[in-house]
Amino acid sequence: MAAGTSVVSLTVASAVIPGLSTNADFSDLREIKKQLLLIAGLTRERGLLHSSKWSAELAFSLPALPLAELQPPPPITEEDAQDMDAYTLAKAYFDVKEYDRAAHFLHGCNSKKAYFLYMYSRYLSGEKKKDDETVDSLGPLEKGQVKNEALRELRVELSKKHQARELDGFGLYLYGVVLRKLDLVKEAIDVFVEATHVLPLHWGAWLELCNLITDKEMLKFLSLPDTWMKEFFLAHIYTELQLIEEALQKYQNLIDVGFSKSSYIVSQIAVAYHNIRDIDKALSIFNELRKQDPYRIENMDTFSNLLYVRSMKSELSYLAHNLCEIDKYRVETCCVIGNYYSLRSQHEKAALYFQRALKLNPRYLGAWTLMGHEYMEMKNTSAAIQAYRHAIEVNKRDYRAWYGLGQTYEILKMPFYCLYYYRRAHQLRPNDSRMLVALGECYEKLNQLVEAKKCYWRAYAVGDVEKMALVKLAKLHEQLTESEQAAQCYIKYIQDIYSCGEIVEHLEESTAFRYLAQYYFKCKLWDEASTCAQKCCAFNDTREEGKALLRQILQLRNQGETPTTEMPAPFFLPASLSANNTPTRRVSPLNLSSVTP
Repeated sequence: MAAGTSVVSLTVASAVIPGLSTNADFSDLREIKKQLLLIAGLTRERGLLHSSKWSAELAFSLPALPLAELQPPPPITEEDAQDMDAYTLAKAYFDVKEYDRAAHFLHGCNSKKAYFLYMYSRYLSGEKKKDDETVDSLGPLEKGQVKNEALRELRVELSKKHQARELDGFGLYLYGVVLRKLDLVKEAIDVFVEATHVLPLHWGAWLELCNLITDKEMLKFLSLPDTWMKEFFLAHIYTELQLIEEALQKYQNLIDVGFSKSSYIVSQIAVAYHNIRDIDKALSIFNELRKQDPYRIENMDTFSNLLYVRSMKSELSYLAHNLCEIDKYRVETCCVIGNYYSLRSQHEKAALYFQRALKLNPRYLGAWTLMGHEYMEMKNTSAAIQAYRHAIEVNKRDYRAWYGLGQTYEILKMPFYCLYYYRRAHQLRPNDSRMLVALGECYEKLNQLVEAKKCYWRAYAVGDVEKMALVKLAKLHEQLTESEQAAQCYIKYIQDIYSCGEIVEHLEESTAFRYLAQYYFKCKLWDEASTCAQKCCAFNDTREEGKALLRQILQLRNQGETPTTEMPAPFFLPASLSANNTPTRRVSPLNLSSVTP
């Protein structure tokens, strides 16, 4: 977008609606509150209810204004006065979702507000008809095949207005939405950037722009307005791009400047902690948020994912019942109920509720991904693939959907497909050990062992969630007869699980002790071999081998065999490993299929 365009448009917008120009700093919170209250009213008049709600919630978190400082409503222009009757009638029809009727009475209106409502009514009418047709004729997995027939006409009309520079900030927003719906992503991004310059207070335009940015590089090349709204946008996009440290820093800055009471910021911080799997912290914040805002439904599906991961059945049941009492036909409510049934292993019922969520909102990302997980549980791989593909259509940044596709093709024994999808998941979550372990297994199946080794080592280096990377690396070294490296990996694995202080069920513990017992035995290190053999006796699958090895060691000692002293220090087990301190077993570690950011 040319710099001249934004300056001219901004001047026009400010002339029509005073008080909409914004500064880059947060020094005057009273002025910011006035702007938020103003934009909340303007978006409400145009039927942009989500943006109005966001602005009103943010304004509520700031101190109240005295009567003398309250902003008067924007002045009415001559065009507004002429269209007042038609607008008032049409807005009443719009509010009861009679969109065609609203558009009919607004036809021919000239004011910016009436024109926007006219075009927006036509757009929503097309969307409503598309959804009705989908529900009537097709299953939820076919939603992407039904199109909004009004989009092309709207694009032509809005394009002419755009070229003539007759669109205000709201008109530009709607034009961007139409372009996005027609998959004209580059054009849509340009228009949304222009909309943020013309009307920086409209959160809807920032949010739409956020949904089209796929990586940090793309973000760098955007020419965004220097306004305080940009800080909210950057915090949100950093969360979406999994740049969690940067996101949390931005949100902390916003709290420090005066937004500490904002439920939106608190919920976003909880989502950020959820995304980096700091489950305890995220649960604590969500519980606090529920106390402050007990009837809140936004983000409660994310809260339910955390309860699911922790297997907190009673808490999840309470949340599901509570949300049903508030609004049983909200997408988030359906997802919470779906998670509840999934935790109870009633996967058909869970899938049914995720389908219900998608009937309410076909573009709801979480429901597509969760439904894919349920179909995987039911061994319905074709339906799972369709669900994951729809999730990617909605948001290409959803690593869970890419990972789910990788898992599905792994089940179908199609390793090359599997490798492609795991790579995409890894690109989105480069420091997630689960993606790296999956990639390593894939390379192993394709006999690309060097790549597999790199993946397993990297998974260990970034912090192995499931404590399996070292075992897999050790087995790979074992397969390649690299006994010293295999022993190093097994020793490190044993040290890690004994030092972590957690009560985990480590299924490969016996395998590690068996290999080390045999390794030390071959190296004639009787004490170490004996310690490992004794540990083997604690496990059912290695008990007999452990006893046999102990007998052999005793026999060789009696025959006067002397232990070797040539082995390097790293191969000795830590002194803390005696036969009496085997860790207690616990539940399996975090399972990716139950994690939804």
